[in-house]
Amino acid sequence: MRRKFLTALIAVGLFAFPSSLSLYYHTHLSDRYYTRQNEPLELSTLFPVSAEPCPTVTAVSQTGDTVQRTVFRLFGIFPIKTAEIQPISEVRLVPCGQPFGVRMLMDGIMVIGFGEVAGKSGHCCPAVTAGLQEGDIIRQANDSPIQSTADFRELVAEGKELLLTVERDGEIMEIPLKPEYSLINQCFQTGLWVRDSTAGIGTLTYFEPETGYFGGLGHPICDPDTGEVIPLASGEADTVTISGAVAGSAGIAGQLQGYFSGDAPIGTLYCNSCYGVFGQLYQIPDVPSIPMALKQEITLGEAVILTTVSGDTPQAYTVEIVSIDYTEDTRNMVIEVTDERLLQKTGGIVQGMSGSPLLQNGHVIGAVTHVFVSNPAQGYAIFAETMYEYMHKPSGFS
Repeated sequence: MRRKFLTALIAVGLFAFPSSLSLYYHTHLSDRYYTRQNEPLELSTLFPVSAEPCPTVTAVSQTGDTVQRTVFRLFGIFPIKTAEIQPISEVRLVPCGQPFGVRMLMDGIMVIGFGEVAGKSGHCCPAVTAGLQEGDIIRQANDSPIQSTADFRELVAEGKELLLTVERDGEIMEIPLKPEYSLINQCFQTGLWVRDSTAGIGTLTYFEPETGYFGGLGHPICDPDTGEVIPLASGEADTVTISGAVAGSAGIAGQLQGYFSGDAPIGTLYCNSCYGVFGQLYQIPDVPSIPMALKQEITLGEAVILTTVSGDTPQAYTVEIVSIDYTEDTRNMVIEVTDERLLQKTGGIVQGMSGSPLLQNGHVIGAVTHVFVSNPAQGYAIFAETMYEYMHKPSGFS
């Protein structure tokens, strides 16, 4: 009887073990991988996972490359999931780490707050009454494009009802707005606080030597009041000099301090996205490039961060890749600063370091994006592959 029980227990265990592993890898492996031309996909997993091409299932990507549907199998036996595999040529980038300034004009104007208007019937806010909300993007008024706060003020000054074309959470809607005459300011007002531009400092991640296209930050530039991603109409990148750093500590985020120091812009901005800020340099420096790592080539352990905490020249510091997540869009890695020099200067990762490139085994692997406020030595990073892929998408560069 005991032998039968043990036999049954072992049988259940033999079934449950691969099932549990298959479920784990199903949720932790990506649905899409790039590989180098004529090289098989190799995954760094604790237990062996093979990639077997589906014999008849192929597709063509937007770039005209063949995409192969592939089945992942645990131990070469148990199916895990199906993924897309696309071979690509080697990508070479120039890692940067220099600070750069961003000047952006919005595509429309953003609602950042509200105030009251002292009208004939008392205090009111026409904008709130109309249903406008913080973070709304006003793109048109009476079918006329709104490109600046000055454009909007001129229309409001006429005192006529405006039919606003507004973007909210990706949806376009029309909202009528009737200005109120202010007895205090002797003019028509709506009670809106709006913004049409912004500027800030970040870190340049890389540039592509053949084209001059560059990526930076690894996350979007957001409005400081609403937290919404700023829609980019046009923008420029400028030279910045770091004048100092406020060290971070548990519960308090540090930051780099700097100033715009160039005589002329260094490039044009084309895109502000959740994957970073992208643009093109006006002049391409003649400096060596290194390969970009594909995400499956990144390993846990030691890496290097290039960042600038003083002046305009980046320095290399050691970090540790603590974890890797193939399923997240942008929070792909958790890193920890281990270099005592950087820890003494800044306490770890601080605001302004976003975009600082990460290198491992002679490859560009990603960029720092966020700091853990509870532990400034740690933070998130994005894959370089993710930034590069978005930079060349139709929604980014044409």
